Amino acid sequence: MSNTGTAATASLVDECRGVLFVYSDGSIVRLPKPSFSVPVHDDGSVVWKDVVFDPVHDLSLRLYKPALPVSTKLPIFYYIHGGGFCIGSRAWPNCQNYCFNLASELQAVIISPDYRLAPENRLPAAIEDGYMAVKWLQAQAVANEPDTWLTEVADFGKVFISGDSAGGNIAHNLAVRLKAGSLELAPVRVKGYILLAPFLGGTVRTKSEAEGPREAFLNLELIDRFWRLSIPIGETTDHPLINPFGPVSPSLEAVDLDPILVVVGGSDLLKDRAEDYAKTLKNFGKKVEYVEFEGKQHGFFTIDPNSEDANRLMQIIKHFIAENSS
Repeated sequence: MSNTGTAATASLVDECRGVLFVYSDGSIVRLPKPSFSVPVHDDGSVVWKDVVFDPVHDLSLRLYKPALPVSTKLPIFYYIHGGGFCIGSRAWPNCQNYCFNLASELQAVIISPDYRLAPENRLPAAIEDGYMAVKWLQAQAVANEPDTWLTEVADFGKVFISGDSAGGNIAHNLAVRLKAGSLELAPVRVKGYILLAPFLGGTVRTKSEAEGPREAFLNLELIDRFWRLSIPIGETTDHPLINPFGPVSPSLEAVDLDPILVVVGGSDLLKDRAEDYAKTLKNFGKKVEYVEFEGKQHGFFTIDPNSEDANRLMQIIKHFIAENSS
């Protein structure tokens, strides 16, 4: 629990999913419990461990790999958790269960990094931390004494970066920063990006935001609250890190990008932004695939990771990896 100031004498201003409380005197209380109290399904088929990747900010990532020995090296798949930049953790059971599934189904090494959260650390902190998590992998690839738990099974030439919601925003910004070929990460090579319901914004409401159900898992009031707490002070949701095609955003038309898969639920209030993102990049000539799951809410694949739709998404991701691995 972090607590700055004396919340007892102040009034509650903002609350996020029962774990983050912001008070009128500027104090912040974080509860250590996760928002999603589901059981962890650790059947031993996937082994995992935590590693500190940024000692300065005390940030860790969680590594997963199939327990059985492998004859060929495995692709590396980053899974960056969501939570509106304000909540979430690699250690939350919903995140851990999904990473177990990813490691097992994709037969890949999964890297699930934490990042600094708002409002204590507003953007661009989370995006910088995402970058540091990828630079950590490069350090492993070139180390004289690397962590053999990772290096004995991982193919540094086949890296895919995925993110869920806020993590999808981080994945987009990494794609733009690293550009096609990810030359600055050599010998690590990113082959593609998977944006799962990316948390993008803008000052002009989209139709799906304005008309989405108020009882949605991620409703408009919560979207606005997350942005209010995470955008840089004095900025709006047209900030280039939030709205890639906003009035002050540099054009991405001339930026070479690796292949991108965009996935969203048809009933997700973020749907229109995800669809517009994919269409705009496609019109720029980028290799972008857009998949919409009819009637599905935000986070459907982690809320019920064994559902038919979550299984179908896993096959789509698997196909994207296979198609872009050569």
